[in-house]
Amino acid sequence: MFFMQIKYRGDNFSYIIADETTKEAAVVDPSFNADAITRILEKQGLKLKYIINTHGHVDHTAGNLELQERFNAEIVAHKLSKISKQISVEDGDTLKLGKITIKVIHTPGHTPDSICIFADGKLFTGDTLFVGECGRTDLPGGNPREMYTSLFDKILKFDDAVEVYPGHDYGDQPCSTIGKERRTNYTLKERTLEEFIEFMKYP
Repeated sequence: MFFMQIKYRGDNFSYIIADETTKEAAVVDPSFNADAITRILEKQGLKLKYIINTHGHVDHTAGNLELQERFNAEIVAHKLSKISKQISVEDGDTLKLGKITIKVIHTPGHTPDSICIFADGKLFTGDTLFVGECGRTDLPGGNPREMYTSLFDKILKFDDAVEVYPGHDYGDQPCSTIGKERRTNYTLKERTLEEFIEFMKYP
């Protein structure tokens, strides 16, 4: 699988994944990185099939229309998302890029439409899980109860070796693993639901 992590402007990460045989590609969270993404797609001879948004916040969706217009790709987002999209997905849905299977995991908490994307041992976590942190739940649509379920009942069910690729460069490194986050991320410390809700309150 072709894979690249991109941070061109600001602290948002974007990702390109592609089947190296068919050259079909997907971009996860174009953000403000559309220029850099375009250069890489064209240099590698990749055919952009999907633009996948982990949630609808503008810092993740900013490059959607630019890439769609240039490459005639389809925008993919959770069915609850209010952004303009061609493909609505929900928990457990899959997308195909050649022989690559992309699995959708609905992980609300930061927003109702938040999803994580799993492909070839890599988990793209958007603003649900960062390196050393988790997403905020005090913004409109945020819900600490749902975040607890998303983190502990979904994300932490993945094997320790799974690689974690977040939506922002907030940690001490640009990526991690489930095992490392389980051991070192203070937001993933074992807590009851009630303790987690109290922990997530902002001053």
